[in-house]
Amino acid sequence: MSPIKPPSTRYPDLADPQAQPRFSGISTFFRTPYTQDLSQTDIGLIGVPYDGGVTNRSGARHGPRAVREQSSLLRRFNGATGVMPFADARVRDLGDCWIEQPFALDSAHAEIESFFRTVVTAGVTPVSVGGDHSVSLPILRAVAATRPVGMIHIDAHADTGDDYLGSRFHHGAPFRRAVEEGLLDPVRVIQIGIRGTVNDPDMWGFSTQSGMRVLPMDEFQDKGWAYAAAEARRVVGSGPVYLTYDIDSLDPAQAPGTGTPEAGGITAIEALRLLRALQGLDFVGADLVEVAPGFDPGTITAFNGASLLYEILCLITQAWKARRS
Repeated sequence: MSPIKPPSTRYPDLADPQAQPRFSGISTFFRTPYTQDLSQTDIGLIGVPYDGGVTNRSGARHGPRAVREQSSLLRRFNGATGVMPFADARVRDLGDCWIEQPFALDSAHAEIESFFRTVVTAGVTPVSVGGDHSVSLPILRAVAATRPVGMIHIDAHADTGDDYLGSRFHHGAPFRRAVEEGLLDPVRVIQIGIRGTVNDPDMWGFSTQSGMRVLPMDEFQDKGWAYAAAEARRVVGSGPVYLTYDIDSLDPAQAPGTGTPEAGGITAIEALRLLRALQGLDFVGADLVEVAPGFDPGTITAFNGASLLYEILCLITQAWKARRS
């Protein structure tokens, strides 16, 4: 059967759907092919539309769809770094890890873990979009199942709290739980951009007490993105590392659409430069979380999220290639 609209005969390059007009086509992450066939996938882009762990404004469950939509504005070639992720690896949109029992936090996390164990066991490197930050814990349970990993964590909050209103697994505590479960090596963890008010002066005390390097926003502002990148490289070293990016690390002027905004954050260009300076590290997975479209006028948060996700994908692609060489 012939296609309804065959590839353009005037513009042969437009046979590639990613080169076609960005306002056209069905939304997938970066207009990559959608599949559930893991045997045809090297790097899997996955939505995790779950926000059952939020402690403030809800709505991050809609984040994956919004970031998918805005990612259609991104192109095939990274003009800053020269990376061509879609040419170098089989990057596929694996759809969403949607939750059958979203009203039970523990069982929801178990569903996420099961999904990602299937992905990781198949040899696919996951790059995920949440959802609230609680989803990083079950993802790490899959990614770090065989050994602890280091982590570069860019966020306004350290997310190493404890019990809150009866739960130890909300979006303010995933990395405390991950250390306790042996998923993270805390001396190979750096948390960048931490700031804001707290109700407990020792709110994030677990981070430093466990050996994590906390680089607060004031230090980032004083010393710059290049210093932060160098510190990240020093801390995580040459071992396997996970990258987690909370969109509320950006200043609310550039990311208003999130559940727990904090004034005085990282700018978009600083975030892009910081990520680009992390090339060469052994990234084994990544996520971008906490985009809440209901608070996002003009889709600026989702667009900046998609732009950061592209840089993260480039880092993951380079690491994937390096492991194969």
